Amino acid sequence: MTDSLISSSSSPRYIDLRRLHQFVIAVDSPSLRVAAEQLFVTQQGLSASLRQLEADLNLELFVRTNRTLRVSPAGAELYRRAPALLAGGRSALTAVHRIVEEAPPLYVIGHTPDISGEEVHHILAPHLPALSGQPLRVAEVYPDRIRQELLEGRIDLALRRTIDRSLDLDSRVIAYHTLRLAVSSRHPLAARSVVSIADLADFPVVVGEPEHRSLYTDYLVALCHREGFQPQLVTNPIEGTPPSTIIASSTTKCAFVTDPTGLTYGGRLQVIDFDDPPKVPVQAVWLPHTASPVRDRLVKDAAD
Repeated sequence: MTDSLISSSSSPRYIDLRRLHQFVIAVDSPSLRVAAEQLFVTQQGLSASLRQLEADLNLELFVRTNRTLRVSPAGAELYRRAPALLAGGRSALTAVHRIVEEAPPLYVIGHTPDISGEEVHHILAPHLPALSGQPLRVAEVYPDRIRQELLEGRIDLALRRTIDRSLDLDSRVIAYHTLRLAVSSRHPLAARSVVSIADLADFPVVVGEPEHRSLYTDYLVALCHREGFQPQLVTNPIEGTPPSTIIASSTTKCAFVTDPTGLTYGGRLQVIDFDDPPKVPVQAVWLPHTASPVRDRLVKDAAD
């Protein structure tokens, strides 16, 4: 037995999710005895189950030396992918039960704070007539919680700014939003009908999260770098609130927004077009190995 599949003809066609769950617990536990106690099985029974999983997959998941177990490279890769596989199995089971109950499951769409609820509705609006019998909910989720919220079944789909392919999830860009500039109505740039990104070099730029901690912030910084300057970043001190809350009372701060041009926030903010408007992608993220008519409509519309 080796760390890789021996040949395509010997590749497994299925994976036992119960044994996969046991494998994850075994890896997470300090010993096989502790894992067996947590799973309410005997240590001998757990050991036999893990060996059967290895036989099913034609892989060596553990390196066994004397009385110790060490995860093999193949085992480490399976462990990395296991949460999505197990969550996909739970999602499928929930959907099947809902079919029996003749009630469509609530579909929850999470969105990061930099995408407004109105923008989510705009993305959904063309599909709402076809989804009239489908219960939907929109909820805010922070970028660093997307993977966990999906794995725990709290959300079914996440919408985020920019593109992150580092997650072990499936994704697709489903929209592009035009970036504009928001400033206080008393800001030096407020009287301009059009601005350039280079005009921001002398003004602090409000962002939701610091550089290198947010892909969206990194994207905005990259836009400024292309114009030859390092932006003066100011992190919004109140998480989850739009930049307008801090810009409205400042005569120097500004922010990238996707709001329509014109006065907003009770006339206290001016939204201005850029002369060469950048567009920021909206990425939909979901669990692999799952099916969803809601997601299929959104993704198909983006592909078309």
